[in-house]
Amino acid sequence: MGRSITLKDVEGKDFVKAYAAQLKKQGKLTVPKWVDIAKTGIQCELAPQNPDWFYIRVASVARQVYFRPGSGIGGLRKRYGGAYQKKCVRAHFMKASGGVIRNALQALEDLGVLEKRPDGGRQITAKGAQDMDRIAAATKED
Repeated sequence: MGRSITLKDVEGKDFVKAYAAQLKKQGKLTVPKWVDIAKTGIQCELAPQNPDWFYIRVASVARQVYFRPGSGIGGLRKRYGGAYQKKCVRAHFMKASGGVIRNALQALEDLGVLEKRPDGGRQITAKGAQDMDRIAAATKED
């Protein structure tokens, strides 16, 4: 019998897609009312076109916290930020929206996937890591 497959063995976009589908299928994730009109940051002109974008962002945030325990809202804002260009001025980096990331972290805490650390930031719970590794193993087999 070989070693078990964890999240680190799976391609990121494949896992995020599978985990987002799992979160949507469960129906336990509370989606804010404003998701259909919210932008993900100042650098974006429009709201995301995919109607399931919040599930994808929640799955992506869970993956980032799995790899970097102790990540907080500020670090994740930097991770999801991008270039912002206004008229003829050179592009500058801008952080992503904190409200979207905060709601994603709070939704994952309500599901029991994340927990707050005493020294700040969030970390994956044992139950959350087990669920994510199970989905990663199923994704790797496909």
